Amino acid sequence: MTDAATAYELAQVNIARLKAPLESPQLKDFVDGLDPVNADAESADGFVWRLKSEGGDATDISVFDDPWLIVNMSVWRDTHALTAFMYRGRHREMMARRREWFERVEEAMVALWWVPAGHRPTVAEAESRLLHLRANGPTPHAFTLRAPFPPGGAEPVPGDAPEGLGCPV
Repeated sequence: MTDAATAYELAQVNIARLKAPLESPQLKDFVDGLDPVNADAESADGFVWRLKSEGGDATDISVFDDPWLIVNMSVWRDTHALTAFMYRGRHREMMARRREWFERVEEAMVALWWVPAGHRPTVAEAESRLLHLRANGPTPHAFTLRAPFPPGGAEPVPGDAPEGLGCPV
């Protein structure tokens, strides 16, 4: 890895619109899976940081001032590390069930961007990146796993994301 690449880390945000309150029986399996999946993330190769409240997850952190939206935000070494985590194990199993718990939304709900190593993005920064992606499509400012950009890159590189899968949280 080059010095330029190690000067950056990959931030990701994904939001999801709940079909029911978190306390509801409909979301019990999702809520029960949060701690194990978060533990898997924190022990994954390339994991750097994740957004969490004092409760240990981010389900009570507001995004876009909408009580039906939940947010997940993390920082990873690179797109390969994020992809390796997302599409394996318990996280993949939970993604396969996402339509049980979350509304289908047409606009972009996931955004990636490069941050200087050591930077921890804020929810406001994440909202801004999502809005940029929605308005402009993938750019170096905000992109997706299907259309990623390298750190400081102007041209997209081939993506790692399998077809038909997206991360709800």
